[in-house]
Amino acid sequence: MKAFYTDHFVLPLPAGHRFPMEKYSRLRDLVGSQAGIELVEAPSATDTQILYAHDPSYLIKVIEGTLSAQEQREIGFPWSTQMVERSRRSAGATVAAAKTALQEGIAANLAGGTHHAYRDTGSGFCVFNDSAIAARTLQKEINPSLKVAVIDLDVHQGNGTATILQNDDSVFTLSIHGENNFPFKKERSDLDVGLADGCNDEIYLHSLSTALDQLDSRFKADCLIFLAGADPHEGDRLGRLNISKDGMRLRDEMVFQYALDRQLPIAFSMAGGYGKEIESTVDIHFQTIKTALQFQRQY
Repeated sequence: MKAFYTDHFVLPLPAGHRFPMEKYSRLRDLVGSQAGIELVEAPSATDTQILYAHDPSYLIKVIEGTLSAQEQREIGFPWSTQMVERSRRSAGATVAAAKTALQEGIAANLAGGTHHAYRDTGSGFCVFNDSAIAARTLQKEINPSLKVAVIDLDVHQGNGTATILQNDDSVFTLSIHGENNFPFKKERSDLDVGLADGCNDEIYLHSLSTALDQLDSRFKADCLIFLAGADPHEGDRLGRLNISKDGMRLRDEMVFQYALDRQLPIAFSMAGGYGKEIESTVDIHFQTIKTALQFQRQY
């Protein structure tokens, strides 16, 4: 199974910044020791690919460093040339994983899941929306009739993805998230499931099962993009849900089984994870990788 990485494209952050950038290199170290996984440096998303999902004036501001102070605050990262390159690579990794999955069944982006980026602005540590870029790139560069389902299981709603892909009946957006969590103004996905604070394994997994049934009845996907956020985990400091490590594994198994049963290619990204201890976040992400590997062998 191929896993595309970007962590060596370092985004410089001020001391004390709350984004856990270190988790990506730690995850790659673990993945590199796992038999059956090929680590691949992520390509950079091209301007053309980014423009499938983003407004040209926004892309120009990002490239040229003319984002306003308020726009940079909304993103949560200070502008730098390294920020631009890393954002391109993170989107390129999901594009590469999606193209690889079409050939090999499953592929991973060891970062990505930047679902708060809107067409014309960044937000919530997200500069470019990798899932929207990847879905549109598959359609533009591989098969114009391809139908893509985005299954977003980050604890925060995929608001940017929902707006970029709204009124597009070739892409289905599904988001299962904390109802009372960021973003506090929700957008409308094709299917939204908002969960109460403190949600446990049983409620979460039942909600996911029901949502996948609805996806099946409403949309006939040709491939899947899965945002496997670690932040529903009970150890996450921003998540507000109470999902155990086993519950997170069962979540991943349910999504990969859904794909396997229908022989659907699936590309997945790590998305969010803000554990009280960074080790717990890396552990959840690595569990997702190992689960995917078990299913990849069955394709």
